[in-house]
Amino acid sequence: MGLDQSFAGRSYPPSAPYQVGREKIREFARAIGATDAASHDPEAARALGHADVIAPPTFPIALSMADSAQIVGDPALGVDYSRVVHGDQKFVYTRPVVAGDELVCVSTIESINARVGNDFLTIRSEIGTSAGEPVVKVWTMYVVRGEEG
Repeated sequence: MGLDQSFAGRSYPPSAPYQVGREKIREFARAIGATDAASHDPEAARALGHADVIAPPTFPIALSMADSAQIVGDPALGVDYSRVVHGDQKFVYTRPVVAGDELVCVSTIESINARVGNDFLTIRSEIGTSAGEPVVKVWTMYVVRGEEG
């Protein structure tokens, strides 16, 4: 049975505020092999005009994936997570994520499409500061593989 397509357009409650820490940025940068000095050294980041170290471009995946868990885990939607594969990822920035940011994520099911026996679930996560300043939009597409014949 496929996903309930009537869920397209549905937004879920905002995440709890996430305090972006300098060490979290450094840990993430090390984990993905990002060596840009602005992600490790506050002085290098300040020389570029930032208040503190800046996160690598894929850092918001940590917030968007955690927030989209409420969508994927919604039993009424019908996602069988054992059949999910990651299909695509896109980031569109208003400004970089900086250590000291307090971020909130709101996720919306942008689309649900069925093709070739599989469901394609696209989630848009809008991440901004707790004060309401937009920072980045993240699109994640999950492919929910259909039952094998």
